[in-house]
Amino acid sequence: MPVVISNSSTLMHLAAIGRLALLKEFYGKIVIPPAVWKEVVEEGMGRIGVTDVKQARQEGWIEVISPTDKPLIRLLKRDLDEGEAEVIALAIEQKADIVFLDESDARRIAELYGLVKTGVIGLLIRARKEGRIESLKKELNTLRDKAGFWFNEKLYHQALQSVGEKP
Repeated sequence: MPVVISNSSTLMHLAAIGRLALLKEFYGKIVIPPAVWKEVVEEGMGRIGVTDVKQARQEGWIEVISPTDKPLIRLLKRDLDEGEAEVIALAIEQKADIVFLDESDARRIAELYGLVKTGVIGLLIRARKEGRIESLKKELNTLRDKAGFWFNEKLYHQALQSVGEKP
């Protein structure tokens, strides 16, 4: 089973559009650091999808693991928030196969460490290509309108084009 580590954005946004289960279908198990759990569940109480994330942990397919390299976390926190710093540190420690990051600074720094990354849009593209969702356009519109996920028009058009859908 691949080692897969997620930041809060991917969890919150997939849960908000009712697509959190895609992570279980694709990877079986997801690892998150404590700062991500805190941001999503403890600080996110009342948000759409929080219950789904809590249930996934109870079912055992989301696991919380603490990174141990505190100096690396402190270094990463110069440019990133605590969750992103812990995700990247944990990904390095666990030799992650893939990391879920949506924020551009975190993605850039993950690249510096040679980490393979994707985000919520990449996961939805995969779901569309594998026939797990009917329309990427519908999912992206829901992601933007219901979940408040921001992306520019260029990325929107590129994503749709990658699966052969029209804007």
